[in-house]
Amino acid sequence: MFPTVREVLALDPVRHGAPRVVAGDDGLDRPVRWVHVAEVPDIATLLGGGELVLTTGIGLPGDDAGLRAFIGDLADVGVSGLVVELGRRYVSGVPRVMVAAAERRGLPLVELRRATPFVRITEAVHALIVDAQLTELRATEEIHQRFNDLSVEGADAAEVIRQAAELSGCPVVLENLSRQVLGYDPAGESAELLLDGWEQHSRRIRPAGRTAYDPDSGWLVTTVGARGQDWGRLLLRWPASGDVPSARAIEPTAGSPTRLTILIERAASTLALGRLIRRDAEGLERQIHRTLLTALLDHSRPVDEVGLRAKALGVVLDRRHLVGVMVRHRADDPAGEVGPEVGQARLRDLSEAVGQALREAKLTALTSAVDDNSVGALLALPDPAAEDRALSAFASALRRVRLDAGAGRPGPGVEPARAASDASRAALGADPPRAGFGVEAARAGGDVPRGPGPGAVIVAAGSGVSTLREARRSLVEARQIAEAARRDRRDLPIFRLPHVGLAGLLHLLRDEPRLQTFVERELGALLEYDARHPREQLLDTLRAYLEQGRNKSAGAAAAHLSRPAFYERLARIARILDVDLDSVEASLSLHVALLALEAVRTP
Repeated sequence: MFPTVREVLALDPVRHGAPRVVAGDDGLDRPVRWVHVAEVPDIATLLGGGELVLTTGIGLPGDDAGLRAFIGDLADVGVSGLVVELGRRYVSGVPRVMVAAAERRGLPLVELRRATPFVRITEAVHALIVDAQLTELRATEEIHQRFNDLSVEGADAAEVIRQAAELSGCPVVLENLSRQVLGYDPAGESAELLLDGWEQHSRRIRPAGRTAYDPDSGWLVTTVGARGQDWGRLLLRWPASGDVPSARAIEPTAGSPTRLTILIERAASTLALGRLIRRDAEGLERQIHRTLLTALLDHSRPVDEVGLRAKALGVVLDRRHLVGVMVRHRADDPAGEVGPEVGQARLRDLSEAVGQALREAKLTALTSAVDDNSVGALLALPDPAAEDRALSAFASALRRVRLDAGAGRPGPGVEPARAASDASRAALGADPPRAGFGVEAARAGGDVPRGPGPGAVIVAAGSGVSTLREARRSLVEARQIAEAARRDRRDLPIFRLPHVGLAGLLHLLRDEPRLQTFVERELGALLEYDARHPREQLLDTLRAYLEQGRNKSAGAAAAHLSRPAFYERLARIARILDVDLDSVEASLSLHVALLALEAVRTP
């Protein structure tokens, strides 16, 4: 926002004075916050730093010690530079003692060899500063307006990240708490270079504060979250030199740290708000169903209010046995490959099939799509004894509904688009990552083959509960089981919690910030050590030790290390993590953390 000493010397009123830098060349890029005219030796006490001091020298000390002290006081207070007009006190040049003192302190010292009205210099510099401040204000207003519009429009995370990169001209990355990339925009740079080894690189970025700049890595970082629950970090790469590509909306000083701080914080706020907003073009009754299910999942409404509104819809939840159910396709929403319309249509068809199956099974439930891939239902049963019978009836009805609707066949336009996408990837000989929404976009598509009939979808049920206040637990459990069951090749009519092991459950919970926080607490120090020492990879040593039941000899063989080398690595791991690896409890905690780490790293 402020001009540098070098830029001030290039102004016409200053060039008229024939300036010559006699000391402190290295400090010419210091910003000039203000211009101050002074003719007294003790002016430093009246300055605050960042000023360019103009003087004729008529009031300066006559002795060498006094001149050294004058230069030292200016340097101590942090002035940007000292400009001395020759002719009144000094004719041929400033005293050598001043030059030596300024050079020693790195203070730019400039001679004006021709008489120049100081008022013209102050007017020119101050006009430059005010103009820069107005430009900064306009750019800041543009940032606020842009992200306000994105919030109102309910823009997705990919669009928010793209706008942040466009406004800043810098690469922007959104990651979760486990340093996995959720979205990115390389701002015209190489996406492969930007994301190569991202987790290790990210762990070396350690800003001091919720929003802060890490000068060692060149990344500006802010935490993303709302309602006291942080779920990620937004990072913007800004070289300390400010040498960034020009950006349309924030020229001419695209590298302004203050402005970029405002930008990244507004982008993070928009991302947090967007995560809270759910929009859908459903009928009013279906919207209310979705609102009530979402309220139970997100605690966004009092439970009593949910029960009252559900009763008004004809769904009585009080004094009922409640069971959470989730139905989802084994493959993720293909919208990233064949367009959002196909993904929305597929989810809408599944939602209608679930609703029809509930009606055919004569079950009372709240039901609605709860995310881009899943349809949820909260069954209200007369008593716990009816649970197994009701779930079996629902699964059978859903099977019939989907077969009657030709569920084994893709909808219009899906198969040709999928075939075209597969053919294009085959032509490339690989499955390259797409630019845009990073890892999340790469997850789209059939990473799990669809089985025949009901194998195309997963029906998962949580544990039955007796009160509406416990309903969220059953719904969340059902969603977790459905996610974990995607890797299960069994064709079960209903998946329940005993059907998924610990690894599956952790995979299901991989997006849960508390699980990611647990991984960071248990393994963060070791992961950071491995990031700094990539050749050692002590995490693999720890994994070998734990997977071999803490048998050190077997662990050394599995790690292809000699036993002394393996023992030394274990001792180093114990020091880094400050744990006793001979402790069963500590080793169990670390083993769970390792399984959780694998889960959050797996798309």
